[in-house]
Amino acid sequence: MKLVIAEKPSVAQSIAKVIGADKRKDGYMEGNGYIVSWCVGHLIELAEPQTYEDRYGKWNIDDLPIIPSNWKYQVSDSTKTQYAIIKTLMERSDVESLVAACDAGREGELIFRLVYHQANCRKPFERLWISSMEDSAIREGFDSLRPSSDYDDLYKAALCRERADWIVGINATRFFTVLYGQTLNVGRVMTPTLAMTVEREAEIAAFRKENFYTVVLNVDGTEFSSERFKNEQEAKALAETCKNIGSVQIKDVENKNRTEKPPLLYDLTSLQRDANRIYGFTAQQTLDYTQSLYEKKLVTYPRTDARYLTNDMENMILGLIESLKVHFAPDVEIKVNAAQVCNSSKVSDHHAIIPTKSIADADLTILTPGEYSILDIISQRLLMAVGEPYIFSEIEMILACADKEFKAKGKTVLQEGWRKLWKYFGLSKEKSEIVIPDYSVGENVDISDAIVKVGQTEPKKHFSEDTLLKAMENAGADEIPDEAERKGLGTPATRAAVIEKLIRIGFITRSGNQKTKYLIPTDKGKALITVMPEQIQSASLTADWEQKLIQVEHGEYAADQFMRDIDDMIHGLISTYKKPEGAEILFPPKSENMGEVIGKCPHCGGDVIDRTKGYFCSNRDCKFAIWKDNAYFKKIGSKFTSNMAENLISTGKVRVSNLTSKKTGNTYSATVVLSTKDDGSVQFQMEFDQPKKRR
Repeated sequence: MKLVIAEKPSVAQSIAKVIGADKRKDGYMEGNGYIVSWCVGHLIELAEPQTYEDRYGKWNIDDLPIIPSNWKYQVSDSTKTQYAIIKTLMERSDVESLVAACDAGREGELIFRLVYHQANCRKPFERLWISSMEDSAIREGFDSLRPSSDYDDLYKAALCRERADWIVGINATRFFTVLYGQTLNVGRVMTPTLAMTVEREAEIAAFRKENFYTVVLNVDGTEFSSERFKNEQEAKALAETCKNIGSVQIKDVENKNRTEKPPLLYDLTSLQRDANRIYGFTAQQTLDYTQSLYEKKLVTYPRTDARYLTNDMENMILGLIESLKVHFAPDVEIKVNAAQVCNSSKVSDHHAIIPTKSIADADLTILTPGEYSILDIISQRLLMAVGEPYIFSEIEMILACADKEFKAKGKTVLQEGWRKLWKYFGLSKEKSEIVIPDYSVGENVDISDAIVKVGQTEPKKHFSEDTLLKAMENAGADEIPDEAERKGLGTPATRAAVIEKLIRIGFITRSGNQKTKYLIPTDKGKALITVMPEQIQSASLTADWEQKLIQVEHGEYAADQFMRDIDDMIHGLISTYKKPEGAEILFPPKSENMGEVIGKCPHCGGDVIDRTKGYFCSNRDCKFAIWKDNAYFKKIGSKFTSNMAENLISTGKVRVSNLTSKKTGNTYSATVVLSTKDDGSVQFQMEFDQPKKRR
């Protein structure tokens, strides 16, 4: 008997169906020589500091740094029941071996192995490594299970990531919190990300708009523009001189044919960026929608950093394109160049995100609007990526007047290629052609008018989720050679969670309309970066650590050396840090009885205060209170966050996802609605989604 451990119930069900484990039991399925169970995410977590020594229960700078020599783990409170089921299954005498079937990536490897080791299991196991949840992919994966030893280095990298985040988070958070008298969360990736937003806001605040002036000559309706002038009088004098000259010669004509290749396929970060720009989705929403589509067998594995397919997938592209055309481009002819999206040398663990063959028979009307939107742009991207190049002729003309050059540019489309689809999908907003007269060098032309146009320099824009993801991905790029492997803050799989945590703990806020929201650091976030040493807030340093984690995965860098680097950094921080002059002003002491006001009480209208154990109404006669260790949200299997509390207080409801049915094991989403009794005490009820039909 083989015991298969998946990461989620829905994935376990898909696997069980394919391999014939069709008898449902409590917490697992069985049949055909297999037992299939699931983890429900992380069952095992790192122990709290006080587990090592009681004195760590109190935050004291003299106890820092806390760096365990023998790491301890514990079973998560919310998952003890499922862990007990898995442990019992591992100990069954008829179970001879296991299959690690958690998500095929760093975190999936960690989830399985922590459970395996916590249960003291010594039975051999193999690895299921697939990029699609289609039945055929699952069958192929079980036909070619890989030795567990192939992923030992991946597990080491996962441990390094988890333990490094614990060391930096626990020690730096305690150090700065005690030093400045209020909770200041610090993280290995989170703090450099915050620093980038603070630096951007500082640049915007320091920016001063300046006027600039451009002289524009009108020649037979074509505008020739000069360089920019800072001095208005100089520009006006040039315009007047050119107007008086009247007739000039064409000095130069340059005509070049240019080719623009189709866009690359999506990896997770580029998908999140486009979904934010087009639909206004947050990075986390995009990941959640894509994960749901993956579990519904409609797209391939989402947590990838590859933008190509493997060479052996070339033959299946044509049939997939025909299926996609039916749903997304029924009346457009597409010439398929499948080879240009296939390059095995640029694929490591998982290929780019594309729709699966299951889309041919899928009923897309049952998808939520968010899921459909993500499937839409993933499908559009594949259709464009296999298309022909966009070819155009670019012409630049230069005329000289009063010893100054004036330029006009035009563009003629020679082959529309993939941009035909770009326009068809409504993604193009620019003019495809700009026609200018076909003048020759030395030809005389008449200036009919000369005017001065006024412009203004513009500051950089606030970070949106799109541009912050790009900045995280490119962190450290300026300091490494072009041929080096890409660095960045975090990984495609973790960046969304980093942004969400910064918002949840009050260091960043979303500001703007529903579609375009900017990520703005709060005063508390700015204050933290002001006092934070360079070694913690440096994006390039943290990107270097992330690169070393990738090298650990590949067996190119020792895990022990990586952890020594982290230990040395924390020791150096705590032993050498000194408060900047005037830092206390940035963190005024808070009253013991009062906390931050996060909204108005929905019962009486008083201020709701964020205190240590919950969110309480300041009106003593009102019983409104939402506890942080919330029993209702624990019961439904959702972690309660400050962001949820704020939504409940401001709107009376909050959206919760990835809940698990105890009866079926299926995951679902719902809305929790808050109401109050006569005395102000709160009560919750759940509203479930109604399926929406799409034409």
